[in-house]
Amino acid sequence: MRILGIDPGVGTVGFGVIDAARGKNRYVACGVITTPAHMALSPRLDMIYNDLNELIVTFSPEAIAVEELFFSKNITTGISVAHGRGVILLSAYRSGVPVFEYSPMQVKQSVVGYGAAKKGQVIYMVQRLLDMKAPPKPDDAADALALAICHARSSTSILSQYGRGDGGSCSTI
Repeated sequence: MRILGIDPGVGTVGFGVIDAARGKNRYVACGVITTPAHMALSPRLDMIYNDLNELIVTFSPEAIAVEELFFSKNITTGISVAHGRGVILLSAYRSGVPVFEYSPMQVKQSVVGYGAAKKGQVIYMVQRLLDMKAPPKPDDAADALALAICHARSSTSILSQYGRGDGGSCSTI
């Protein structure tokens, strides 16, 4: 399964592409979409939309993993990221590729094994899990690869393959 991970933003949108099969993940590509800071919001969102559409056509993902919105101290930045995230979700939806959303804690738990892991730990594990010679850069691209890995691990779990049962009772598999 080819997975496109997206770390949303407006100034910088990280993307990472992996191929996942039989519990193994293979690095395909990563990078960032950038928009000029001096430009008004609408044309920046248009650039993100067009560039993401091009990524989807180029890599033909079977799933897109997007980070859920996380507000910390700076609400202005959160609102800006929300605009970018909305355009990303729209592009993915219109492409017909299924979209899956993960919180930062879910991604860290999946990649590092600890939901409060530091950024450096996530980057280190992404490099190891994808057998990369050097750490992925910039950080936004590394985060996007971590999202793709998170989805690869989540989508192959027994719960996602067979459903979650009937609210707590065991299912026969």
